[in-house]
Amino acid sequence: MTTATDYESKRWQALALLCIAQFMVILDASIVNIALPTIGDALDFSQDDLSWVVNAYVLTFGGFLLLGGRLADLLGRRRVFMFGLVLFALASLAGGFAQNDIQLVVARAVQGLGAAIVSPAALSIITVTFKEGAERNKALGAWGAVAGSGGAVGVLLGGVLTEGLGWEWVLWVNVPIGIVAALIAPRLIAESRSEGEKRTFDIPGAVTITGGLSLLVYAIVNAEGAGWGSTETIVLLAVSAALIAAFAAIEQRTADPLVPFRIFRLPTLTGANAVGVLVGASLFSMFFFASLYMQQVLGYGAIKAGLSYLPLSAGIIISAGVSSQLSTRIGFKPVLVTGLIFIAVALLWWSQVSPDGSYVSDILGPSVIAAIGLGLAFVSITIAAVAGVAERESGLASGLINTSQQVGGALGLAILATIANSVTDDKLATATTPAEQGAALTDGFQQAFLTGAGFAILALILCLALIKTSDSKAMIDREVPAPGA
Repeated sequence: MTTATDYESKRWQALALLCIAQFMVILDASIVNIALPTIGDALDFSQDDLSWVVNAYVLTFGGFLLLGGRLADLLGRRRVFMFGLVLFALASLAGGFAQNDIQLVVARAVQGLGAAIVSPAALSIITVTFKEGAERNKALGAWGAVAGSGGAVGVLLGGVLTEGLGWEWVLWVNVPIGIVAALIAPRLIAESRSEGEKRTFDIPGAVTITGGLSLLVYAIVNAEGAGWGSTETIVLLAVSAALIAAFAAIEQRTADPLVPFRIFRLPTLTGANAVGVLVGASLFSMFFFASLYMQQVLGYGAIKAGLSYLPLSAGIIISAGVSSQLSTRIGFKPVLVTGLIFIAVALLWWSQVSPDGSYVSDILGPSVIAAIGLGLAFVSITIAAVAGVAERESGLASGLINTSQQVGGALGLAILATIANSVTDDKLATATTPAEQGAALTDGFQQAFLTGAGFAILALILCLALIKTSDSKAMIDREVPAPGA
């Protein structure tokens, strides 16, 4: 039988396992992108429906994160983490065996549900396993490196697997990872849950917020095709707003709310989530449009485009480690501010891409700047989002920051895709040569990157205004002993 002391001695091994699980979850948001043309041919997808291979995952991932976080707090973080891993692995297996488009989209939706259970449970386990301060910051540095690099590595791995083994393997690669991680978890991770709370569940709250968030994400990702001003989009957004408003009313009245609103009395948590929405909006789009620019304008193949992301991935891993150390020494707020500045500069650089650009000037340069910003921001924003949160609500706080970034990513990508397409479509209508078509695509990408930079600048303003400097300094005070102490 494993004792509390045994678990304590294995906490860094447990962190490695949690990071592997999170890497798998983040990877799956991007790994299928390169495989989409092959999947479309194999399963007879229409061009309009092909995007739902990605959207189905994003939809359930974003919609169920809050529910996943609260389940972890109430039912046991390790137990919920293991269940999510098994569900994710089985859905991946089913997706690889899909015989038609509907089967694959359903499997991807279930994958997203598994991810929404795994991710907040894993982050919650980190916050209760590592004490607040230097030790937790170091752990979150590893977490941030994984979260930041997963998207870039997914593009490369997706290309290699699709060309080498077949599109099915972009899904099947998750199966052994998920099952083995679930089997190892009891040996490395102690069970924990919110003590002293009734194990009752806020069903009305869960239904309204999950439905509201799911409809919101659906409306956002569907708006590019349906149109932002269409009746369909307006009705979906109105129903989503009504469900979220109903959720707020329910939470104010129920004895055991899914999301106790008292948690928003922590101004730094509230500010971190507001910034998280905008960071997600700017960064999800960066990966998406950079990939399109490399393949559609510069003519890169799938593997070459993936390899082009390696400096970005390596840079994120390095800067995330630096971020965790700096957050302990100078506080998380100045680290986050610096990261947001780097992100804005990178996106402004990306907005200058050229139709006849080169790797060094148009890809490598902004990728390195973005990597520094991503590593600094991912870690510090996560530290801010869980700083000062009681252990019993760590799953809730983890679910909130994950939800903010995921919904922000979906919203930002839909907005920027609409902007890019509106610019490109007008110019493609008069383009008659490949050079003119490349220029039209580039003009759209430029506007998307420029708007993404605007999101990063707004995030910087909110960070300065909402995240309390005293909370950031308090972490230094706990970790840096006074002279002579």
